[in-house]
Order: sequence, then C-alpha cells, then structure tokens
Amino acid sequence: MPVELTILAWGMILLLVHIFAAVQVKTKQYGSKWNMGARDEALPPLNALAGRLSRAQVNFMETLPIAIVALIGVVVAGKTSEWTALGGWIWLGARIVYLPLYGFGVPVIRSLFFLLGLIGLLIVLWPLLGF
Repeated sequence: MPVELTILAWGMILLLVHIFAAVQVKTKQYGSKWNMGARDEALPPLNALAGRLSRAQVNFMETLPIAIVALIGVVVAGKTSEWTALGGWIWLGARIVYLPLYGFGVPVIRSLFFLLGLIGLLIVLWPLLGF
C-alpha cells in the first residue's frame, strides 16, 4: 500500500482527535445534557480553551480536503515518490504539532507550523500539476 494512504489514514485519526478534543472541552463547559441534547439553545460564548480548540478543528477541516485530493491524487495518478511521501509526512507532522500550539494559545509559532503544513501539501500536489 502506498505510504500516502497511510499518511491519509493517520490524518483521519488526527481529525477524530480534533473533534473529540473540542467537544470534550465544550462538554466540560456546557455539561453532558448539552452534549446529548439537540444543542438548539443559545449558549454563552466558549471559554478561551474551547474556542481555540474549536477554531483549530475548523482550520484542520478547511485544509483537509486539499490533503485528501493531494494524497489520493498522487496514488491514483501513479505519481507517488519519496517527495510525495515526504510532503505528506511534513503535512501530518506539522498538523499534529499545530493542535497543541493552538490549544495553548501560542501565537506566531503556530502560524509557522500551519505554513509548514501547507508547504508539505504543495510538495505532494506538485507532481499533479504536471511539473
């Protein structure tokens, strides 16, 4: 199996980590009744940690489709290489580090890891662009 698919599978595990980290902190703030309910009621703003984890989740979900297309694309096109694997690992590693940096409210360095993840995705996408 191509390593790019393994990277993508780990990316899906990271998505679950994002989802559960955010909802766990929200549940701690709003209670288990909120978690198991329809969530229709108006609520006070999220506390700082819950807000950061929710924003980190949304950020990950915004860039995840690019990773999916890139990693599956190189496999389907038969353009996998050491570079596409490296780019995939860079993306995944940067996104793993990004979550706690965002959760702890670390500015600048968090943004640098976001950019590193984008660079990893561009490395994977490069062969699909015909270069």
